[in-house]
Parts: sequence; structure tokens; C-alpha cells
Amino acid sequence: MSAFKEGDPTTLNRLYGRSQGKPLRARQQALVDNLLPQIAVPAAGPVTSEILFGHDGPLHLEIGFGGGEHLAYRADLLPDHGFIGAEPFVNGVAQALAHVEEQRLPNVRLHWGDAIDVLQRIPDGALTMLYLLHPDPWPKNKHAKRRMMNDGPVKLFADKLKPGGEFRFGTDHPVYLRHALMVMQRHTDRFEWQVNGRKSWENRPSGWCETRYEHKARTVYGHEVWYFRYRRLP
Repeated sequence: MSAFKEGDPTTLNRLYGRSQGKPLRARQQALVDNLLPQIAVPAAGPVTSEILFGHDGPLHLEIGFGGGEHLAYRADLLPDHGFIGAEPFVNGVAQALAHVEEQRLPNVRLHWGDAIDVLQRIPDGALTMLYLLHPDPWPKNKHAKRRMMNDGPVKLFADKLKPGGEFRFGTDHPVYLRHALMVMQRHTDRFEWQVNGRKSWENRPSGWCETRYEHKARTVYGHEVWYFRYRRLP
């Protein structure tokens, strides 16, 4: 019955899908046991750059970071910026922890769980950039309320981004693409689509690395991949 409740990820108050795949290898489990507690987002209270990193700097959030390749790439590219990654899948968390350790990234904090929990605790206007790359499309109509691209989350994105901040969205799923564009069209008072013809959504923008998921979608499944950038309006 829960699949038919009205709402979206900001009101359903539960996560859908798997939280774990294959059993973690010994090194992965050690990272979850030992490194994650050191760099985990606090379980309660405000989530700010000062609290997480001890200084007031630009703050980024990636929702559902998969294996953490993009998160680690951006954190390495912008060492003076703070990065938060939220992911409910423990195998992905373990992979991200390996990137943090191997690349020695002091500017990354991770949340193993629902990104909405963290997003709601970030002060309004505190985020410089927000990323939602290849989210679960939930392609059935009855599951559309589970999609992160819905009115409730998008309003929350707008609240948390500072004026001029950027929201990046990517997908290889045509159903999700159409749904996302429809949702964003309802929020033109909050977001301006950074677009200049087909090349804007067919070519990966600068500073946006290819993840293993995207590479597999393109090369194994033959999917097109679409990229979108939105600027938060004043």
C-alpha cells in the first residue's frame, strides 16, 4: 500500500531499493568501521561548512554518489571547497571511502542514509553546488513519487542553494528525463536552465567527470546520456 501513498521523497519518510549488495570485502568493511565514523556527517544538528570542516567555505552536496568517483573527482579538483556525499547503498559508501583514503581527501564528509535527512539540516542559501547524477528512475508511473526529481525535493534544492548556485542533473533514462524536465518547468521562478542548444545537454560540461555507471550505460547498454545545469535565481 505504501507505493500508492501521495507525496514525494520529502514526505514519504522512507527509502526504497536495496541498501546492500554483495558482502563487503575485509578492507571495505574496515573502512566502514574505522574511517566512516571519522568523516561522517553528524547525526543531528545543523550541517554547515564550519561544523564539518572548521571554516566558512563553499559547500557542495551530491545526492546518491554511487561509487563516489564524481564526488572524489570534484573534491580533488576543488580542495578549498567542502563536499558532502549522501548514499544509502553501503557498497557505494565503501567505494567512496576507498577514494577518500587513497586520494587523501580531507574535504569530504559522507552520510550513509537518506540525503533528505542531511539536506533539511543545511541552512538555507548555504550550498554552492548540488549534484543529482543518474538517480534511480523508478520508471513505473505508480512509483513516480519515489523519484528525487519531484516538486518537494526541487523546492528544497532551491531553498538550500545560494543565489547563483548551481544544480547539476544527469540521467540516461528517457522516462526520467521527460519527468525531470516537466518538474523543472514548474520551477522557472527559482531556477534558470543554463542551455545553449543541443550541445548543452548532449555533451558533458567541463568539470563533470564520467562515472563507471555512466560509462556502462553508454558503452554496454547503448544509452544516450543527458546533462543539465540550472542556476539558482535570486
